[in-house]
Amino acid sequence: MRRNELLVLITCGIMTGLMLEPAMAGKKGKGGGKPVPTPVLTMAEANDLLFMREEEKLARDVYITLYAEWSARVFNNISQSEQQHMDAILSLLDKYGLDDPVVGSGEFTNTELQELYDNLVADGLQSKLDALMVGALIEEVDMEDIVEAMERTDKSDILAVYGNLLAGSENHLNAFVRNIEAITGETYVAQWISQEEVDAILGR
Repeated sequence: MRRNELLVLITCGIMTGLMLEPAMAGKKGKGGGKPVPTPVLTMAEANDLLFMREEEKLARDVYITLYAEWSARVFNNISQSEQQHMDAILSLLDKYGLDDPVVGSGEFTNTELQELYDNLVADGLQSKLDALMVGALIEEVDMEDIVEAMERTDKSDILAVYGNLLAGSENHLNAFVRNIEAITGETYVAQWISQEEVDAILGR
């Protein structure tokens, strides 16, 4: 992802994965038998899962905050979807023996995601339109991150979850764009991924 460009775009920290070692400790099976070895991830796969867990949380927390400010139903609906995405990633963390990085609401283990959250919320509190543009930006960035993470794994279970997240982000972008265009009366202009990609997602 072009993280340096995002830094310029919203004057916040770049979005990077947590460089944490995957857990290799085994889990004991039923009856006190031999430990069942935890499936092994590559460093890239582990980093991506940890990052994706907090990136989905960032989206959820931003949308909850902006819903409280603007009462726009789109934020409430999509925040619930982001919680489901978080839960799906958590299941993978548990399967692969990785510690969950998630902490409190609006708080992040990844300090750069923390700064990003703070800046996105500040932008979104300026106006309802700004809030919707923040939502659309989050979904565009998420899609690029998901696609890149999919390229770094060949595990079918991880790919299935990422595929669901990608489809969700496409639906979310559609929802935000409908709301943005209802306010502006103008065609939405892509903020992060290419206009061609956005148009394809929007069916244009």
